[in-house]
Amino acid sequence: MAERITGHTELIGLFAYPIRHSGSPAMHNEAFAWLGLDYAYLAFEVDNDTLEDAIKGLRALKMVGANISMPNKIQVCKYMDKLSLAAELCGAVNTIVNENGVLTGHITDGTGFMRALNDNRIDVIGKKMTMVGSGGAASAIQVQAALDGVAEISVFNIRDKFWDKAEAMVKKINDKTDCKVTLYDLADLDKLKSEMADSYLFTNATGVGMKPMEGQTYIPDASFFRPELIVADIIYAPAETKLLSMAKEAGCKTMNGMGMLMFQGAASFELWTGKEMPIAHMKEVLGI
Repeated sequence: MAERITGHTELIGLFAYPIRHSGSPAMHNEAFAWLGLDYAYLAFEVDNDTLEDAIKGLRALKMVGANISMPNKIQVCKYMDKLSLAAELCGAVNTIVNENGVLTGHITDGTGFMRALNDNRIDVIGKKMTMVGSGGAASAIQVQAALDGVAEISVFNIRDKFWDKAEAMVKKINDKTDCKVTLYDLADLDKLKSEMADSYLFTNATGVGMKPMEGQTYIPDASFFRPELIVADIIYAPAETKLLSMAKEAGCKTMNGMGMLMFQGAASFELWTGKEMPIAHMKEVLGI
């Protein structure tokens, strides 16, 4: 790493807390080195209390940009000069691009998911998707899927304190896109089963299936699946969740979250550098 740092090296940051566990610095710096680009990507422990100062620092240091992760994705919006349409609809940002002092906020989580589908030869455009979840990643997927041309999305969520937020997101997508989005109570398993029955794709966009909920799934039994249904999970550790294991046994094509992780990073990479991330090389590095 030190051998390629020069007086011209451009800096990109990752602002989140906690963040020392992140694999993003290794991924981006490997891609920079592979392409011979004079950039460096570093992680900084930034929470809501220090976020404003961090954004001021980004401007002052003329950083190329930054990734934003929890707990800052929503809070950072108010410090942006502009927002992409997807970021505006989501009300969240995970990528900042600094163009001569003008900061534009983007959200690439949904882009990452859609590109991962395409990479796996899964074409949901013009078709129906059913998904569980309405949190940050789920909302980004819903927004990007709608913008890309998915015809219909059935969203299932627990009727908890975030239900109103989920309703507002669904209304926003229906108002701003041509996609028909409907919100259902996850407690209605009969409805979930019927919506999955005429869907092209089913997606788990919650944390159920990863630690500390490893081995769990919202799907009660194999009767919810049919061989023609494609099943995706945004979780990448473990590589095969209980949901994906059940779906495979039922004859479904499946996809885990590793591709989404890589392609959302690739979308950020392209926004900063104007170049495509070396996907074939990164797949080897990440073991995809």
